Formats: sequence, C-alpha cells, structure tokens
Amino acid sequence: MTLAEQVFAQAQVLAGNLEERQYHLLKLLCRGITSSLRQQLRPGLTPDDCRADFLAAASLLALSALSGVQEGEKLEQVNVGDLTFRKRGGDPASNCLRSQAELIIAPYLRDRFHFAGV
Repeated sequence: MTLAEQVFAQAQVLAGNLEERQYHLLKLLCRGITSSLRQQLRPGLTPDDCRADFLAAASLLALSALSGVQEGEKLEQVNVGDLTFRKRGGDPASNCLRSQAELIIAPYLRDRFHFAGV
C-alpha cells in the first residue's frame, strides 16, 4: 500500500460514510496533500521518519479541504501541488482540522516556526 493510499484509508475511517463524489474527491485530495507534505519535510527526513504524524496530518488536511468544499464555501484558489487552499468564509470544523494537522506536522517541516516547549 502506497503512502497516499494509507493517508486515504485513514481519512476514510475518520470521515465515515461518503457519497461517491466525496469518495473520489477525498482520494484526489489525499494524493495531492501527501505529495505536497513530502516536499515540505526538512532535508534528510522522509515520511517514514515521522509516519504516524505524517499520516495523521495528511488525513486531517484532506478532511479539512473536503469539509470546506462540502460546506459550499467559495474556493478562491486551490493548488494541490503546493497545498494552498484559499476560501471565503470559514467553516469552524474545517479550520479546527487544519489547525490540528498543522500542529502535528510542524516539527517536521522546513522553514516553519513552532513552539517546542519551555
């Protein structure tokens, strides 16, 4: 099973029952987000080095994006290769998922600031 398939499997579990359109959209989002996050990892790190956190963050980001689309918000910009989703309005559930994903993956990304603790 590829990394993108593992992300998709985890996202499916978290999402529950999906309609066919949602299923295919989630699969596409998982592939794009997996690729984008892999490219953003610090030099020398691979997804295997932080597998559990990588899978969790990627699946939460995919669900966040799916949630935003489902809520009917107007997407202003989508760049899956660079993982850029810009939308008008704000779905609290989607924002929460995205925030949690960012917290999980932040320690592994290059050029990112995060609190490591005091």
